[in-house]
Amino acid sequence: MRRFTVTGLCVPSRNYMADTGEKISRIMQFVERGDYFSINRGRQYGKTTTLALLEKRLPKEYHVIRISFEAVSDSMFETEAGFCQGLLYLCSNYFRERNLPGSEIWVDDSVITFNLLDAFLSTVCQDKMFVLMIDEVDKSSNNLIFLKFLGILRDKYLKRNDGIGATFQSVILAGVYDIKNLKIKMVQAGTHQLQDGEKRINSPWNIAINFNVDMSLNEKEIASMLVEYENDHKTGMNIKVIAKEIRAYTNGYPYLVSRICQHIEEELGRDWTLQGIQKTVNRILVEHSTLFDDLFKNIESNPDLKELLRDLTVGERDRRYSIDNQTVHFASMFGIVEERDSLVAIHNRIFEVRITNYFVSERNAQKNGNGIISSSLIRHVTANNRFDMPLFLGKFANHYYEIYNNKDIRFLERECRLLFITYLKPYLNSIGFYHLESETREGERTDVIIDYLTEQFIVELKLWYGEVAHEEAYERLAGYLDCKNKDVGYLVTFDFRKEKNVGKPQIGWVEYNGKKILDVIVGF
Repeated sequence: MRRFTVTGLCVPSRNYMADTGEKISRIMQFVERGDYFSINRGRQYGKTTTLALLEKRLPKEYHVIRISFEAVSDSMFETEAGFCQGLLYLCSNYFRERNLPGSEIWVDDSVITFNLLDAFLSTVCQDKMFVLMIDEVDKSSNNLIFLKFLGILRDKYLKRNDGIGATFQSVILAGVYDIKNLKIKMVQAGTHQLQDGEKRINSPWNIAINFNVDMSLNEKEIASMLVEYENDHKTGMNIKVIAKEIRAYTNGYPYLVSRICQHIEEELGRDWTLQGIQKTVNRILVEHSTLFDDLFKNIESNPDLKELLRDLTVGERDRRYSIDNQTVHFASMFGIVEERDSLVAIHNRIFEVRITNYFVSERNAQKNGNGIISSSLIRHVTANNRFDMPLFLGKFANHYYEIYNNKDIRFLERECRLLFITYLKPYLNSIGFYHLESETREGERTDVIIDYLTEQFIVELKLWYGEVAHEEAYERLAGYLDCKNKDVGYLVTFDFRKEKNVGKPQIGWVEYNGKKILDVIVGF
């Protein structure tokens, strides 16, 4: 019986898998052209599975060698002899483990220098089209020897294109770190110290083509996996609706897609409904996994990354996307952010909420008990399985007026979104779910979408910039409600005017362009 999996290689005979045949066909074209390239994507992004599927799809005239540095000893990367013999052993073992002919070709104890390896590869590749796939190329903490090997491949590739000698038909490298950033990884790990004039970026792989295949799963690909599952289990799910909702939460991040499906199947009694997905997402938001462990390890160890992600979640949202910015490039490489309308955006809703929760918990640890919310108040707001949004917003406005009135205004202007989410989170209590609107509108992304069981609320958070700007906020929110087929919305404005007479929060309903808007002005 097949099942969903989030660990290791996905195998069609044992696991439910998305049909990524169109992606594999595009990659096959690169191989057929004799291209060299790297597949650099975040943790658990389906790189290994993609290589395995490509291996099976390539025609017989291509002799594939698919190896991995995952379990290789670091000693292989200490000397030329160790690397040369280690590489030949991995190649030979590939054929031997699969009972394929050709393992003996890759055994030669005399190949102990890169010059000898160069000559050896010319000989074995003379009459056969070998395709070398190396997975987990960034696993070793000391990659200088490997970078020298890439230099050999580069030289042989250029000579082959000039009609001199033979080499691999195609070389595919897979890992999280881009090859040109392996030296940066070594510096961070403390295994290499840059010498005077030495560049942080490497160039031995500048022969590689740009691998521009989108490896996230689209709705059609997610649906293909659900169709196979539904054929086996007959749950009656609406495949199109469920695939769209999974895509909305995950943006197609393969691990997150599979984890949602796995949780619904194995831990939620096959609740293939929108509410089942919401319950599953709330579970993912609090569980441990290597994906999230790596995410927060990177945040804790990289102050610039932490600042970037803080701006994108609870702070300002006007960070322009530039791949030349090392922090943006690093976050993109790990699949944490992506480019969206020329701006930096968190890759998916689950990452966005989980990272936001991280900053909320960090603030809670610093606020010394301020803002503790009573359980009775939470029960009033969430009575009868309904979320009383007007009551919640009224309590929020009064609560923060009392606590933060006449406090550091400059600080509060930066923290208003964080204050709101910090206050909101206890009310949701693993039943509801919030996310920060992922669509950009005129460079602004300020909406908080709150789902509570079958209800959805759209809240616009703004700073006070005058009556004209406030009127424009009505117009934007009304237009957005129209896009979402909603008649009711909520506008929360943080008013920091020093010259005004400080008073209690102002709350009232406004009719605007056929929409009802609860206008909440929070004074400080």
